Amino acid sequence: MINQEKKSGLKRICVIDGQGGGIGSAIIKKLKEIFGETIEIIALGTNAIATAQMLKAKANKGASGENAIVRTAGTVDIIIGAIGIIMAHAMMGEVTPKMAEAVAGSPAKKLLIPLSQEHIEIIGIPSIPLPHLIEALIQENLKDFSDDIPSG
Repeated sequence: MINQEKKSGLKRICVIDGQGGGIGSAIIKKLKEIFGETIEIIALGTNAIATAQMLKAKANKGASGENAIVRTAGTVDIIIGAIGIIMAHAMMGEVTPKMAEAVAGSPAKKLLIPLSQEHIEIIGIPSIPLPHLIEALIQENLKDFSDDIPSG
């Protein structure tokens, strides 16, 4: 079934989030606004609440928990999420070591937003509001997906 989905020609973007799913929902809303149905968005939540919120934001499908993330991470073209998705025990412990390993080891391109509550500071990265980070994510990293992305 995974191979059939890959043959559809749609780029498969996985958005991973935890806790309340707010970051993932904001990313999915913007992706849908720009790309519509020309991409497939898979919402993966570390918990059911995060997944439900991302599905409300119009992800094409979603699943929750460790096994869903571990099994899906290697089957998508791009993974998007906060930097904590590659850190074991991040998001107040919601990111398990298996989840972090699966995401970090996935052959998918990883687009990580430098938001962290993990007592980690990334030097050289200015503090930028989430909406601006999402805009930069699309403008600078997903521009090859469509000619319809408005500039700046």
